[in-house]
Amino acid sequence: MKFNRKKYDYLIVGAGPYGSIFAHEAAKRGKRSLIIERRSHIGGNMYTHKEHGINVHDYGAHIFHTDNKVVWDYVNQFTEFNNYINQVVANYNGELYNLPFNMNTFYQMWGVKTPKEAAAKIEEQKAKAGISGRPKNLEEQAISLIGTDIYEKLIKGYTEKQWGRKATELPSFIIRRLPVRYTFDNNYFNHRYQGVPVDGYTALFDKMLDSDLIDVETGVDFFSHKEVFLEEFPKIVYTGMIDQFFDYAFGELEYRSVRFESETLKSDNAQGNAVINYTDAKTPFTRVMEWRHFDKKADEGYTILTKEFPQNWDRTKEAYYPVNDEKNSKLFKKYKEETKKYPNVIFGGRLGNYQYYDMDQVFGVALKAVEKEFKDFTMDQK
Repeated sequence: MKFNRKKYDYLIVGAGPYGSIFAHEAAKRGKRSLIIERRSHIGGNMYTHKEHGINVHDYGAHIFHTDNKVVWDYVNQFTEFNNYINQVVANYNGELYNLPFNMNTFYQMWGVKTPKEAAAKIEEQKAKAGISGRPKNLEEQAISLIGTDIYEKLIKGYTEKQWGRKATELPSFIIRRLPVRYTFDNNYFNHRYQGVPVDGYTALFDKMLDSDLIDVETGVDFFSHKEVFLEEFPKIVYTGMIDQFFDYAFGELEYRSVRFESETLKSDNAQGNAVINYTDAKTPFTRVMEWRHFDKKADEGYTILTKEFPQNWDRTKEAYYPVNDEKNSKLFKKYKEETKKYPNVIFGGRLGNYQYYDMDQVFGVALKAVEKEFKDFTMDQK
């Protein structure tokens, strides 16, 4: 069996953002790429499909947000973004709160009306919990930022469901992703640029990969013919799990997986918001998305809701989130060292680099890889 039938310059494993960006930039330089994708579609976890006029995100909500103007300008050449602003509501046993943590949250929780009152309440609870010095885990980090009440109601249950372990066993950096602000501002992100594509993410990838120098084959598993691929192709861009590439030689890295359940309802507005987080420990899902609220497009009388159920990962499931704790970070370093034995393989993306990237960060590291591979490109220009 021969795969490199067209004298491809690159084999790209995975049709997600990292691999697609690399293929696009290689084609601009006259380089030919074959993309193989195990799934039946392009776009990776950013894949969307249209149903009842609604852009449904098949792998959970993807809101593009960034402060990186180079990345924002880059992605905008492939699509038009709407002005969607993510404003999340938290449901704790029927009590509703605004997220991220802001003056609306503090008022709903404590009845405080000024930033001074809110800050004093947080300091009081932080002191009572005995939190001082550098936080050693997520629980200490959360309490030091927003106090015990908000931690117990809006963080603890949700986070422990999402990661499948106690908050005291999770690294503190995870919670630092969320803004805490002393204004009445419900914008979930602090970033300057934000939105979702008006035509969905799949259309973005269709345009990115629209080149005679790029071929895409879906339903192809790299590991079914790994040695043949390595022998035939001069260079490989690999975006799958790094530990799987090395046949789990040092053991499995830990990941979290997610199961999605969607339902179509005869309604124009079922839950009143695009995203509602369920932050208690007993509700088995973490959040519910109502897709028509993301881009205000839908056939009249229809809405689609998707629930997210976090679950343990095993080799039969999709790996969504690397667990970047100390144990796994040490194991990743062993695999990273092994990549030096494969100078013709570029390891990239969330799974290839075992990093919990946001979308804009994946675009950024992909462009950095392009910068390294093609000397005519820098991150200071498109």
